[in-house]
This record gives sequence, C-alpha cells and structure tokens, in this order.
Amino acid sequence: MNTQDFKPFIKSWEEIYLRTPPRFGAKTEEEMKTIRVIVACEESQAVCKAFRDRGFEAFSCDIEPCSGGHPEWHFQEDIFTVLRREPKFDLMIAHPPCTFLSNAGACRLYPQAGKLDPVRYKKGLDAKRFFMQLLEWPIEHVAVENPVSSKVFEMPECDQEIQPYQFGHPYTKKTRLWLRNLPYLSPTNEVIPAGPYIASGTSRKDRSKYGCAKQNRSKTFEGIAQAMAEQWGNFLKKEYENRN
Repeated sequence: MNTQDFKPFIKSWEEIYLRTPPRFGAKTEEEMKTIRVIVACEESQAVCKAFRDRGFEAFSCDIEPCSGGHPEWHFQEDIFTVLRREPKFDLMIAHPPCTFLSNAGACRLYPQAGKLDPVRYKKGLDAKRFFMQLLEWPIEHVAVENPVSSKVFEMPECDQEIQPYQFGHPYTKKTRLWLRNLPYLSPTNEVIPAGPYIASGTSRKDRSKYGCAKQNRSKTFEGIAQAMAEQWGNFLKKEYENRN
C-alpha cells in the first residue's frame, strides 16, 4: 500500500494545537524561588519524584491515575489542557505513547510481507502527531523520549540514544532522546547487560529471559529518572542563576 494514500491525515501543527508564545529570558526574583517541571505521559511518577527530591516543583501528567503514591503532584487529564491552563513550566520531559510507532511492532504493522496495515498505520500517524505536538510545544527546555520507530513514520532525527545498562540496569532497551536546550545525559553506572528488557521478534514466546512484565515495559528506569533529575536539574539551576 502506498503511504501517500494517508496524506490527508497529516495536518500542519498549527491546525492541531493553539501555539502560545514562549516567554524565555531572565526570571524575576519571585520566579527564581521555584523551577517548574512537567513530566508528560507519566503515571509512575518516577521522574516527577526524582525532581521533587531535589527541590523542584515537579508534576506528572497522564490520563491514567498515578501509581507513584503522590496524587497531589499529578494531573490526571490531557497534557495539552494542562499546558494551556497552568503557569509557565521551565522544563517538560515527555514520554509519549509508542505502541503504534515502535519498530518492535513492525510485525503487526506489516502482517504480510510488504503489505502495510492501513488501520495500524493511521494510528501510528496519530501517535506521531501527538509526539510532534510535545516536541514543538513552546517551553524553553524540552526532552522527549521514545524507542526506535518504524522507518515508515519518518520520525525526526534524535539527539541521543541511551541504554538502561548505562544507568545501573543490566538490560538493553534502546531509547532515543530529542532535546531542546538541554545537555546530553551522561552515563552514571555502566554495567554488563544480561539481555533485552523486552521480548521482540521471533523470540516473543519465551519470555523467561527478559527483564519486564508487559505492564512495566513503558515505565522509566529508576537510574535514568535519577540521572535526568540530577543532570538536567543542575543544568537549569546554573542557567537561571547566571541569568539573574
């Protein structure tokens, strides 16, 4: 099937969301008391809590209730509703859904060799649209993460690729980061990987040698969450101190 058939599903980003002008530059003395962080598409609150532990005013947001134990820090609603309503955030870290984008699902995207599933392809385009809304939202500091996607979706080139074993977890699970006004994450504890975190391809039937249960596959590794809060948090503190 020709992917050009689905062009009508792709709209300009201006048609998809109301772009509000970003306000960058030096913070006022009052604003410097807090640095506000929003973690989009996070119900586990792993990243949110890591920033809270370091004194940031951090919130998680997901359409699902949080499982991290702090509903007072959680917006259970659409992320774009929150972004339009709430006062300015300094940093957004986003984990948009990857089910229909991930290359791990290529066997479902192409159920028969060379034949694209039109329903799944449209869902993938919708997922890309959501991803791009987050990536282009006018917040000064942005990080969006996703696994390797199927080439047919023509995702923008990422800035960095990281692995759990670089942050103390003995698994492979390549994660891509798209960064705006943030430094690369530096590995904090490199260990030898014991194997993949998620089953894929023809090996799906034997799940005993993999590191995750199905319901945990999208949760952020604790070591990566801590690295984000420590490294990006310190980066923001220094940046705003220098501006003022």
